[in-house]
Amino acid sequence: MQAAVYRGVNDVRVETVPVPRIGPGEVLLQVMTCGVCGTDLKKIHTGSHSAPRIFGHETAGLIAAVGEGVYDFEIGDRVSVFHHVPCGDCYYCRKKTFAQCPAYKNVGCTAGFEPSGGGFAEYVRVMDWIVRSGLVKVPSDVPFEQAAFIEPLNTTYKGVRSLRLEPDETVLVIGQGPIGILLATLAKRTGAKVVTSDLHPQRHSVARTYGLEHPIDASSEDVVARIREETEGRGADAVLLAVGGNALIPTAINAARPGGRIMLFAQTQHGEASFDPAVVCMDEKTLMGSYSSSAAIQEEGVRIVVDGYTNGYDLTRLISHRFPLSRAAEAIAFASEPHPDSMKIMIEPGS
Repeated sequence: MQAAVYRGVNDVRVETVPVPRIGPGEVLLQVMTCGVCGTDLKKIHTGSHSAPRIFGHETAGLIAAVGEGVYDFEIGDRVSVFHHVPCGDCYYCRKKTFAQCPAYKNVGCTAGFEPSGGGFAEYVRVMDWIVRSGLVKVPSDVPFEQAAFIEPLNTTYKGVRSLRLEPDETVLVIGQGPIGILLATLAKRTGAKVVTSDLHPQRHSVARTYGLEHPIDASSEDVVARIREETEGRGADAVLLAVGGNALIPTAINAARPGGRIMLFAQTQHGEASFDPAVVCMDEKTLMGSYSSSAAIQEEGVRIVVDGYTNGYDLTRLISHRFPLSRAAEAIAFASEPHPDSMKIMIEPGS
């Protein structure tokens, strides 16, 4: 089969590799589509993970084979897959901090080499514990591209839920790429007023199709001043930072009202960042983080995606570019240098 193999820092090559063999309790998934996620890009560009590997985890496709003992799935089933599943029993699972569970940190999907998701390939081996808890059936009227958003929607929904938003609150979402729009639309479902910020009018145009009607043009406006205008001088009750790096952390903190909450959603690289500690102590602002998915909301997140396709929440509109697997290296390079009109990038082995 063909696969996009990570061979080292900034080195991804489309190669011929063996189709993975499955064992008892496992399934073989034929990949129809897979989203390019920022965490995959970070690993490719920083060399944080050893080579060779096959990345890709926002995966949807068809079951091509089932192992002995698999009774809940059969060949031809349309599915999406979570590549991490918590144990459900450890200290972190009891505290519902699933992403910190030692078992959760084990990747249960591979197209070969060290398990790393495998969605940038024609076929993926889904291991037994993922089959039991992380493999999701997709109805026939829901496109694979919509289903590929099940995992990223779960991660964003987890972040929004942790803010405990109320209908009388104002939320600022900084960044209107696909993740920012997911965060903003899910925040809007709570009844809160959602204000969005981005440098590019093209992204605000996409956001507007999802009912996000309070944009800030960060290329020409002072974001902090504008959000204070929207809130009688207070600042936002909650701020979601959906832009990577640390440069906008001070903006996010300053945009929050005294007693407000600041969610760092895209800060996945270790390092140091400066902020005024008095805004946490004296201004009583809460600095929060959210990472990866939550098993506690898996069923609800799936319903939002599945039901949403026929109820006006068509997430395929977030897709701006589609690449066949043969052009996977080009897709990764393109996704690594976002353009004003680029949103979600998909690699589609099934095309």
